[in-house]
Amino acid sequence: MSAQSRQAEARPTEARPTESGLNRELGVLVGFDGSELAAQAVRFGAAEARSRSIPLTVVTAYALPTMIYPNMASIPNEPEDDRAKRAAEETLAEAVELVRDHPGEKSFRTAPGDAAGVLVTLSSSAEIAVVGARGRGGFMGRVLGSVSTALPAHAHCPTIVVPHHATAIDAADGPVIVAVDGSDTGRVAMFTAAAEAAVRGAALEVVAVLPAGEEWLYWYPELELSSEVTGRRQKQIAAGLEKEATELGEQFPDLPVSASVPVGDPKEVLADASGRARLLVMGTRGRGRIKSALLGSVSRGVLDHAAGPVMVVPS
Repeated sequence: MSAQSRQAEARPTEARPTESGLNRELGVLVGFDGSELAAQAVRFGAAEARSRSIPLTVVTAYALPTMIYPNMASIPNEPEDDRAKRAAEETLAEAVELVRDHPGEKSFRTAPGDAAGVLVTLSSSAEIAVVGARGRGGFMGRVLGSVSTALPAHAHCPTIVVPHHATAIDAADGPVIVAVDGSDTGRVAMFTAAAEAAVRGAALEVVAVLPAGEEWLYWYPELELSSEVTGRRQKQIAAGLEKEATELGEQFPDLPVSASVPVGDPKEVLADASGRARLLVMGTRGRGRIKSALLGSVSRGVLDHAAGPVMVVPS
């Protein structure tokens, strides 16, 4: 594809204000670096944009090199920043081909800077952001990449992280599952998940995982460690969730809502649930010990091991 053709496809879209008054003209924002997971994220993002009837925006970021030349002979014929931009454009051209048949509005752009920083900045003009769990950069042994860790923690809109397994995003008949823990962040995630389920025509499952054993001590320090306390607390939480489900039913009358309170390690329970979910929704952090952490230990742990797409909703 010629540079002129890319420019034609990359024209900025017209600003589209949302109910909050913010311009979300980028629609679905997808980060692309040419990796297989990034290609999967582009396809996933295109499907999201189509179902929501909003624009699709694909971005490839590139680092600006530090240009220090010891002598005139070492100065390259092509400026290094131009070369970096051209390489990014060549990578972006792969994304153009991936969604060539996408029927909706789409645009493509390159941007200088750190990939996570670029996407965080652009997320203020997007409805959702989509990235692969790991890209080309960093250590291949890491389960979760630097961008897929930093973006959910700092984004101005919900972020969907597409998992490692290519078949994991095909749970077309699965429910939308949302993790709640009684925190304000969990409540925001719950209403966001209800809207996501409505968009997808899916059922909503509200899940509050009751940690087992000594993990209770920082979640519910007033409790004793006994099976009787476990059952009592489980019933109390279930009663609270039923009230939440009733409230959701009033706002989303056609949405099937169910609730459950499994006992176990929250990271393991939710990561396992993601395998049967069309989408798993979480907040950035909940009632954990380190409230100042931008991405809580449960959210990070679930993202590390999820078998399906995970949406992280900002506080």
